[in-house]
Amino acid sequence: MGAVIWLKHDPNPGRPLHNGRRGDTLKWRRYPLRYAAMRQIVLDTETTGLNPRSGDRIIEVGCVELVSRRLTGNNFHTYINPERDSEEGALAVHGLTTEFLSDKPKFADIAAALLDYVRGADIIIHNASFDLAFLDAELERLGCPVFISETGPVIDTLVQAKEMHPGRRNSLDALCDRYGISNAHRTLHGALLDAELLAEVYLAMTRGQNSLTIDLMAPEMSADGAPAIEMPLAAVILQTASEEELLQHEAILAGLDAQVKGKSVWRAALEKLEN
Repeated sequence: MGAVIWLKHDPNPGRPLHNGRRGDTLKWRRYPLRYAAMRQIVLDTETTGLNPRSGDRIIEVGCVELVSRRLTGNNFHTYINPERDSEEGALAVHGLTTEFLSDKPKFADIAAALLDYVRGADIIIHNASFDLAFLDAELERLGCPVFISETGPVIDTLVQAKEMHPGRRNSLDALCDRYGISNAHRTLHGALLDAELLAEVYLAMTRGQNSLTIDLMAPEMSADGAPAIEMPLAAVILQTASEEELLQHEAILAGLDAQVKGKSVWRAALEKLEN
């Protein structure tokens, strides 16, 4: 059945945390080896306001999974009842009313599922300090450690964009325009929609990085959708220059030396390699 790895998962991810912990309820599950490849989670939140320390809460979490830089469709999305109203400015951004959120689960009800989903993955966020502050505040209410204690490194695409495009607007909308990603359907902010857009922006921003690693790690598929059969690589044949070819090469170098009345750059490069 092919190579596999064993990872722990939560058999009841929707249940509330007990005193902020799940004890020994995690179970082992077998996954295809491709899950050992680079796993990244693009994350976004919507909130009731701008400051978690003044009581603002998370009302929506959206996550998109990338494995070896490929969208898997294994996304995480939930609305959350914040048990308070949104500020007027925030409501104008996300449009999620108190009435709409009133029958949604509380953060304590989804925390275990969220942490199980992101566990061990690298996290990609636009303006990471904002979302992490809210996630940490929610977890603190449950007696849990900070969010990144469960994850790999956090990549802040806003910081990346400012380094790549200094002096320019680097909002998500601006980056979508810059990289030709359509966001015409984005009339209001939504956590899952924004995470999907950010995933495309991140892939566009980092295109060409680790391309060899990506090709080697990503599972190949045949035309009918079945996994392609891996074939061993043929032996690499090293063809060395013959004595005649070496003499011809030396004659060319001597001619170049004569033209510059000294040592040509090619002669200098050859001597550097030999030394």
